[in-house]
Amino acid sequence: MKLYEYAVIYHPKKKKDEEAAKSEVLVPVTTILAADEKEVAIRAARAIPAEYAEKLDQVEIAFRPF
Repeated sequence: MKLYEYAVIYHPKKKKDEEAAKSEVLVPVTTILAADEKEVAIRAARAIPAEYAEKLDQVEIAFRPF
């Protein structure tokens, strides 16, 4: 098991007539023990709030080994 950090960020799309919306952190930096990066990605995906389930193309999962 290795130590990893991950965060989930939402990047809303711009609309032509509106000001550019700012990105927001959905899941703050979280530290976990995982076997590999694939496990980190799965666990981070499960942490995404349900209201963003239909906007996954605008959600970024950022992770790194610690």
